[in-house]
Amino acid sequence: MELKEVFVVGSGFMGAGIAQTCATHGLNVIMYDINETIVKESLEKNKMLINKMAAKGKMTQEEADAAIGRMSVTIDMRDAKNADFVVEAAPERLEIKKDIFIKLDKACKPEAILATNTSSLPITAMAGVTGRSDRVIGTHFFSPVPLMRLCEIVVGYTTSEETYENTVAFAKRINKETIRAYDKGGFVVDRMLNLFLNEAANLLEEGVGSVEDIDNGCKWGLNHPMGPLELMDLVGCDITLAVMETLYDEYKDPRYRPSTMLKTMVRAGHCGRKSGIGFYDYSTGEQTVIKR
Repeated sequence: MELKEVFVVGSGFMGAGIAQTCATHGLNVIMYDINETIVKESLEKNKMLINKMAAKGKMTQEEADAAIGRMSVTIDMRDAKNADFVVEAAPERLEIKKDIFIKLDKACKPEAILATNTSSLPITAMAGVTGRSDRVIGTHFFSPVPLMRLCEIVVGYTTSEETYENTVAFAKRINKETIRAYDKGGFVVDRMLNLFLNEAANLLEEGVGSVEDIDNGCKWGLNHPMGPLELMDLVGCDITLAVMETLYDEYKDPRYRPSTMLKTMVRAGHCGRKSGIGFYDYSTGEQTVIKR
């Protein structure tokens, strides 16, 4: 597959990170969102981050300027017409993603690969609404995308081996390590990780440990770079909840039952850093531990 242009659907934290990573590795990238103000703000933030990389000596200013020049934005899905590879990074709701894939299938050239950044939803269900189910695949990036090494490549029921090989080549082009996973809820990493995160919320709800003790126990006892409650705040408590609900719906196994505390927090709008409050309070600019 000749890879020149990438189209990223969604300009949130993950979509913007994917776009930035593609641009800094020599690919032209168009970032799409339904809101023009939001997508332009994401572009400006990406420019700032790339210039900051140059200021820190991680690339030359000339390389930074070239990367910035490879990025553009749109609110018109039809601008995906020349893309060789598409990555959808919309919210974790299957109906939203299926609607996007119907539109992408119409907008993109027949040979384009359509990938989804979902962390738990079925690839095969998205492929099923297109006329190119053999060319639909999962590319599960990790947060923050420019720094995390892994791209978990998820093969759906109808994904061709050629599509898998071309997707591996895409991931290698942007300097990612890959693992292969099959289309079963949670795949490899999130099926393990979200059980761990959910149990941390259960521990807090049961009063086994405080927010600070649970996080420090994992950092100091397991050598994790951050605790599970900190991680949920970074990723978004609503995202963790959505994954747990998907796993529970998929397997009907009690071990995947979402934490009641997690559900209550999300109902209250306490989704982590993006909302200013989660397991920690970020509203004051200090990560003050919430005592529960």
